Amino acid sequence: MANVNTKISWVHLTSKIRQLIVAVLSVTFGISMYIFMNSFMNGVNGAQTEITFTTMAHIRVYNEQGGEPTILIPQDSGGDTLRSVSNARHISYTEGIRNAQEVVQALQNNKEVVNITEQVNQNVFFRNGVTKVSGTLSGIDVTNEIRMFNTVQYMTEGDLNELERRSDAIVLGTGLAAKLSVSVRDNVTLTTSDGVSKILKVAGLMQTGTGNVDKTRALISINTARQLLSKNKSYATEVLANIGDYNKAKAVAGAVRPDIRYTTEAWQEGNGQLESANTLRDIIAIAVSLTILIVAGFGIYNIMNMTVNEKMREIAILKAMGFEGRDIVQIFLVQSVIIGLIGGFVGLLLGFIIASIVDRIPFKIASFDTLPISYLPADYILAMVFGLIITFVAGYLPARKASKVDPVEILRG
Repeated sequence: MANVNTKISWVHLTSKIRQLIVAVLSVTFGISMYIFMNSFMNGVNGAQTEITFTTMAHIRVYNEQGGEPTILIPQDSGGDTLRSVSNARHISYTEGIRNAQEVVQALQNNKEVVNITEQVNQNVFFRNGVTKVSGTLSGIDVTNEIRMFNTVQYMTEGDLNELERRSDAIVLGTGLAAKLSVSVRDNVTLTTSDGVSKILKVAGLMQTGTGNVDKTRALISINTARQLLSKNKSYATEVLANIGDYNKAKAVAGAVRPDIRYTTEAWQEGNGQLESANTLRDIIAIAVSLTILIVAGFGIYNIMNMTVNEKMREIAILKAMGFEGRDIVQIFLVQSVIIGLIGGFVGLLLGFIIASIVDRIPFKIASFDTLPISYLPADYILAMVFGLIITFVAGYLPARKASKVDPVEILRG
């Protein structure tokens, strides 16, 4: 009987080719748009995350200033003495991390941590002639910096490794270089907050794609930065770490925090807006894609409903011949599933083609030359699953209506 039902379903489908094509195209369009929307949104999220992590680590360890002022006179609840301290100030504070190796060792003990680097950051003034610009000077361990952030890919001119070879070398952000009107091999004078000045030669320019960073940041060797600030060879203002999965940063930061006496912060704690933006874009993409699929489902429902109305007499004859209600349901469900499968596979192919075309559209930003597209197998699987579910539901409702047809009334009418 199942074989007979399938044959009847196929006859119904092929008897009206135009309706079949329209139904298949509805599913094809819905699934292809689902694929494209999610591929594009995932690509945008990935690009945004990559740009963000060009200078920001997954976990940051630093010595946070502030806290409660030093208690100069202990409070005594008893006695008749009145104690009052006005304008209390911090009188003991250790700036930065004096022994960064202790922090590095604590981070290395966690298996999730894959890369670690130290930095010495300081707000300074850059000067070229009469032009004076404030910015951030970062002393970096070049080898670990490249391993962690792949900084060399953001170099537009010069060589980042020049920082290791020359103590007077500096790499400027393209925006900062434009403000100072300097280029590679020009000299720049920088002045620290303590009044220490040093003349450095521009060894390269970098562009991360983050405007604020490119307009204010410069890089020098970490040893040069320590000498400039008169600090010991293990001094650092920050110790940065990357882990295998950046989404686990909070858990890893919580795990290493008891072993580190400085502030340990996951990237989500200081950049919640990035995570929220990614989540919002995902919700929008899924909502739009599912809406398109549901609209396609209504199209299939209308076509199947019209088919049921047109085939009402044939359905009555089938039931009079001994076909049961579940046979009628099976006949129409098979039709909707076939439409879903054909439209689904064509939609997957069309969605991939559209995504591939968009992936080749020129779009220059940071290290990207084209629009960001992500090809995730999960998107294709979910598109097919959602497409089949919607076509199944769209076919079941008319099929259920057809199964309840009274053959006597139809044939008598």
